Amino acid sequence: MLGLALKVALVTIIALILVYTVRHYIFTLNRLFGRQRHPYINIDTATWPTVTVLVAAHNEEAVIAHSLEALLQVCYPTDRLKIMVVNDRSTDRTREIVDDFAAQFPGRITPFHRVNGIPGKAPALKDATQLVDSDVIIVFDADYIPGRGLIKQLAAPFFDPEVGLVMGRVVPINTGHNLLTRLLDLERAGGYQVDQQARMNLNLVPQYGGTVGGVRRMALENVGGWLDDTLAEDTDLTCRAILKGWKSVYQNRSECYEEVPETWPVRIRQIARWAKGHNQALHRYAFSCLSNRNLPLPEKVDALLLLGIYAMSPVLVTGWVLAVVLFYRGESTLIAAPMALMMIIAFGAVGNSAAFFEIAAAVYLDRGSRRIRLLPFNFFTFLISTVTVSNASFAQIISGPRASQVWEKTPRFRKTNFKAVGG
Repeated sequence: MLGLALKVALVTIIALILVYTVRHYIFTLNRLFGRQRHPYINIDTATWPTVTVLVAAHNEEAVIAHSLEALLQVCYPTDRLKIMVVNDRSTDRTREIVDDFAAQFPGRITPFHRVNGIPGKAPALKDATQLVDSDVIIVFDADYIPGRGLIKQLAAPFFDPEVGLVMGRVVPINTGHNLLTRLLDLERAGGYQVDQQARMNLNLVPQYGGTVGGVRRMALENVGGWLDDTLAEDTDLTCRAILKGWKSVYQNRSECYEEVPETWPVRIRQIARWAKGHNQALHRYAFSCLSNRNLPLPEKVDALLLLGIYAMSPVLVTGWVLAVVLFYRGESTLIAAPMALMMIIAFGAVGNSAAFFEIAAAVYLDRGSRRIRLLPFNFFTFLISTVTVSNASFAQIISGPRASQVWEKTPRFRKTNFKAVGG
């Protein structure tokens, strides 16, 4: 009886893994051969909506000046663009740097120095948004550097009244530092160039990201604003928006540049945080997505698979364990061993990391053929991510799904060269 239960569980796990494998194939083939949708990218002249850029900052003295300098140079009507730095409890020189910029550019940069309330990015954004009256809110992390045309490109989809969320493409700028940054560059390429754009092509659910993303203020109010008890405010907002009937849009040609982790400990902490936040959203919204009668079936399926992506790591590990147990129990060894191997091959990525063939397609589309030589090394990042996400997920199951609110920022490796006026 136990052997039968183990076999059923293993077959169920493999079926679930193969669903994700088919999903990756569909996305890749669509991106390579399907019709590409970029419906808003060519809008250049218009009566642009008012925009407030919220720059989330916590101890960002190394990078905040670069971000603000780039935002001051974007091609967007200055009378319709405000920049608000959401400085939450920084203990370094972030406040000094921001105040200096605000003094140099009065009316264009507004500091929001937050010293009270619940710590964390989502609560900080919630408090800052109460001071915003613009049509559109765009969120950047403090290390992100936008191109000159990015704000227009992110604002353009909001001319469509059904659009509530917009997401641009994130491109690493420190790819040449070491092997890890090169591998993360491949991961980002697969996730955005293939995964996100294919969802856009197929009218599914492109995910709003926590940075380089825009939200219609009316849509944000409609879904209840930012929640201060979530670890992944971007996934949380994506789910609440689609459940309310708002559309999300991905702009693949709207690039913004980020600094990816340069050491493995930083990367491990980052992906563990993502896993906990994503799993929290899975717990909150999976049933609502499944039972929502107004959500079209393709979007419903895509939303459920999006929510479950980080849960696949503990599922995968459980499948490996079941295969080994069945093998040593002598239970249908002809089935158990090949199934274990199939799981390793079938599921080539975990969390935000695209499957290997998605990465290869992204490299081809980016015309960066030399980068394909690094593809085999992604297997090691896959194994590290699997262990990290599984550990975080199992710990979360034990402790419960509620968030422990701290601002778990990613350490920066860039060196600051900013000096305050008169300093």
